Amino acid sequence: IIMKNLFITGGLGQDGKILSKIVSKKKFNIFFLVNKKFKKKNDKIKYIKTNLLKKNRLKNIFDSYRPDIILHLASKNPAFNENNYHKFYSENIIASRNLFNSGFNINKKIKFIFVSSSQIYKKKSGFVNEKSEKKITSAYTKFRIKFDKFLKQKKINYTSIILFNHDSIYRNKKFLIPRIMRALKTKKLSFLREIIVNNIHGDFSHALDICVAINKILISKKKIKNIILSSNKTTSINKLIHYVIKKNKLNLNLNFNMVNKPQPFLVGNNSYAKKILKWSPKKNIFLAANDIYKNL
Repeated sequence: IIMKNLFITGGLGQDGKILSKIVSKKKFNIFFLVNKKFKKKNDKIKYIKTNLLKKNRLKNIFDSYRPDIILHLASKNPAFNENNYHKFYSENIIASRNLFNSGFNINKKIKFIFVSSSQIYKKKSGFVNEKSEKKITSAYTKFRIKFDKFLKQKKINYTSIILFNHDSIYRNKKFLIPRIMRALKTKKLSFLREIIVNNIHGDFSHALDICVAINKILISKKKIKNIILSSNKTTSINKLIHYVIKKNKLNLNLNFNMVNKPQPFLVGNNSYAKKILKWSPKKNIFLAANDIYKNL
């Protein structure tokens, strides 16, 4: 078996941590490009500290280890209502172009996998699929859409993965479900009541399910241009909160009856992913949320 060199950016994030456990060490030599020093916990993975904004550093890395596949997970992602043009557009797109160009210059047959976001869609409610129209609505979506166009112009072997919300114990604590679980743990009732009144709905998955699908894309020999990985379901955050309260026998004074109408939300149609990858979600966001709560 000829081992391929697989480079993963954002290896210290949620998806990187999960993929480090499930990607085959027999099929790939695995390199994680990380932005800070990291005590090696896995002898089968080589962690390389680098800044993606530095082209010469990337060139030296790829000169030493010729990349066959690059999975680009890393980006600066905004939390709700967070916006910064320099941070979420300029730096993201420069880093991504540096990564692609450095890898492509070494290996013209490189497989490049870019992870994008459901925020790119023009539609703001209902179901979307791989062919749904996209629209720039923020610095972050500008980066996602512009870099996808950049890759298309290169006419190379690339895949764009569109992700919806997905959570696990490794999820960054600034995002919604970890914040809610922390509020349940610390009995921050004012925050919880605000969330409940807002009656949030969305497409939420267990991150392990999503990473299993990403792993299937890594080993697939099929030409996959765009693919949605999602739960294909609507989840009520209020039901999620109620589930964790009941599961852990919490005694909290919360009223689930006085709520607003749900705001518009998207659900990803994952039928293409199910068909081409022979994949389907095995877990769900309720399990992930409860794990996050218990892990606090």
